[in-house]
Amino acid sequence: MASDEYAKPLYDMHPQPLDRIRQVFFEFLSGWLGGPDLFVEKHGHPMLRKRHMPFPIDQDLRDQWMHCMNKTLDIEIDNPVLREGLRQSLAQLASHMINQH
Repeated sequence: MASDEYAKPLYDMHPQPLDRIRQVFFEFLSGWLGGPDLFVEKHGHPMLRKRHMPFPIDQDLRDQWMHCMNKTLDIEIDNPVLREGLRQSLAQLASHMINQH
């Protein structure tokens, strides 16, 4: 995200450094993917849409986030069936966060 000009607006809206954001996202993904529910243990129910309401998220920002997720999936996930399943699930999640039209 930091080095991708397309995702610059997404990057710029996050507090720097990204260490805390990365950790919280890891905790969320752990539970979301069926592992330990680290996020819930530390922060309570995710309530993702409510937590993201203070940030104006439109289709462009959603697409920037998916661009970053897609790049990561392409690098990290070798199994094409798993990669596509995750891509679809993340796309649904990202679309749910849109709060500006």
